[in-house]
Amino acid sequence: MSTNLQAVIWDFGGVLTSSPFEAFTRYEADKGLPTDFIRGVNAVNGDTNAWAKLERSEVDADGFDALFREESKSRGHEVPGKDILGLLSGNLRPVVVDALKTCKRYVKVGCITNNAPIGKGAGMSSDARKAAAVAEVLKEFHHVIESSKLGIRKPDPRIYALMCEALDVDPNRCVYLDDLGINLKPARAMGMHTIKVVGEEQLLADLRAATGFAGI
Repeated sequence: MSTNLQAVIWDFGGVLTSSPFEAFTRYEADKGLPTDFIRGVNAVNGDTNAWAKLERSEVDADGFDALFREESKSRGHEVPGKDILGLLSGNLRPVVVDALKTCKRYVKVGCITNNAPIGKGAGMSSDARKAAAVAEVLKEFHHVIESSKLGIRKPDPRIYALMCEALDVDPNRCVYLDDLGINLKPARAMGMHTIKVVGEEQLLADLRAATGFAGI
């Protein structure tokens, strides 16, 4: 794989940052909600629900708040959507950022992120310092696609094709990393080597194996 590799393409949240799912779990425990309740709400009508509409910029924060309240209420627990928005911004993973920079020394690097038009910048943070740090990492990429700006989101196959077109690379010669299996399927169907991210050490080991790059 490494001898023919042209690009490493990254998801952002849950890969280069800690997963918002960790924050969801803490919130659920604090509010006495069932484990994975928030993810369960987001999984229903996955292309038309509040979450999908937010990531395509079809609703703003107030619209998401109202829609998510209704969706969660229909599943037994009313949760304010604005509470969820406050959980989305993770912390950067320095060792993974270093791995990104290593990859950039050898091949093109791109980022495809499902994000929302909230907070400051692509990282969706209300903290100016955190937002600035995310902005610096995004400068490392040769190309970045944000769902909130494009109006389409993963797992729509078009978003992966657009990245390959922008980088001028063959999907069969790309590695793609994401923390959601549903987002990996279209990339794999196009011929990309996919890595499902479940933690930092696993990410680094799998990326090292896929690329053979020294320094990861």
